[in-house]
Amino acid sequence: MMIRLIYASRAINLGPADVKDILASSRRNNQRLAITGALSLSNGIFLQCLEGERAAVNALYHHILKDKRHIKPEVLSLEEITQRQFTAWNMGLIAATTENSSLFLKYSSTAEFDPYSMSASALKEFFSEITHNTRWLN
Repeated sequence: MMIRLIYASRAINLGPADVKDILASSRRNNQRLAITGALSLSNGIFLQCLEGERAAVNALYHHILKDKRHIKPEVLSLEEITQRQFTAWNMGLIAATTENSSLFLKYSSTAEFDPYSMSASALKEFFSEITHNTRWLN
C-alpha cells in the first residue's frame, strides 16, 4: 500500500550548503527506497511531501526526525494513495523565490507562509499546483 505523508519542521542554522546536502542525500536515498516527493523551504520552515510504500515512508520519516538541522516536526497530512503525484523526481525543491512568492501567498492564511496552519486539503492543492507552476531549484 502506498501513502503520502506531508510534514513541516523549522530549520535551524541552515545555510545554502546544508540545503544542497539535504537535497542530494534525499535524491540518492529516495531513489533507492522508491520514494518520491517534494521539499519546500520558506520562511525558515521545511514542508515536505513523501510518497511511497508505507513501511519505506515511515522508516524515512523516523530517520528524518533524527536530523539536527530542524526542530518541531509535525505530521500535517497522512493518506493512503493509489498513485503518485511526483513521478518525475525523487525529490524536488521549491524555495521562496520571487517567481514563487505568489504561490506561497495563495495558500497561506497570513502574510508569511505557515504550513502549520494549513488544512490537509490546502496542503494537497499546494503540492498539486507546484508540480506544474513553479520554479524548481537543482
